[in-house]
Amino acid sequence: MNFPIKAVLFAIPIAMGPIPTLAAELNRAQVEQLLAKADKQHPADLRRKDLTDLDLSNLDFRNADLWGADLRRSNLNKCNLQGLTLDLTVMTRIQLSGANLANTSIFGVSLMHADLSKADMSGSRVVAIMDGANLSNANLSNVQWAADMKNQSMGLMRASLKGANLSGANLRNAQLGRAMLKHAKLVKANLQNADLYSAEMDGADMSGADLSNANFSEAKLHDAIFTGANLQGTRFDGAKNLPDSVTSAQTK
Repeated sequence: MNFPIKAVLFAIPIAMGPIPTLAAELNRAQVEQLLAKADKQHPADLRRKDLTDLDLSNLDFRNADLWGADLRRSNLNKCNLQGLTLDLTVMTRIQLSGANLANTSIFGVSLMHADLSKADMSGSRVVAIMDGANLSNANLSNVQWAADMKNQSMGLMRASLKGANLSGANLRNAQLGRAMLKHAKLVKANLQNADLYSAEMDGADMSGADLSNANFSEAKLHDAIFTGANLQGTRFDGAKNLPDSVTSAQTK
């Protein structure tokens, strides 16, 4: 996927609050009518629409334009959003449990306290605030959530997952360089081959996680928990505050 640099540059200033909507609020029936008439050449125009607090569960949005839509507190459980550009949408406390978000672009978005449990976000590119979000048992394989250090003119833009629940999530091959994961819960998560270079993981709980061949080089790991984790081939070059138990395990 190609993600426009311009989208990144305007992402973070808008992430912390809703953008003004330009259209009247729609209900579920109206959204369904728009989706029924849509195709790839003529997508349903939901751009910057106010869709707050709606039950839109189980709908197929692949032929929709949701750029900048206000989706706060809406129910999109089990919806199909595969491959969409969701840049600058507002999704605080949204419900996306079991939704298909594979290969999506999500820039400049607040997903704080969102329910993404069992969602498929594989291959997605995300620069968003996901603090306190529920991503338990989600498919996050091959995600591109690392900070783009070539494009940081407005400060460090990265995925923020402070206090997020990623228990049981599949993060195999995930790119999470410089991601914010303080106090994140990664119990029994699969982080095989994941790149967490310079990630901030103070207090993160990785009990029972598969960390084989993962890269924690330069990561900040004060009070991080590795009880029962698979550390075969795991790299900790230059990691900060590495627990003694991990250091001992690595030298055996």
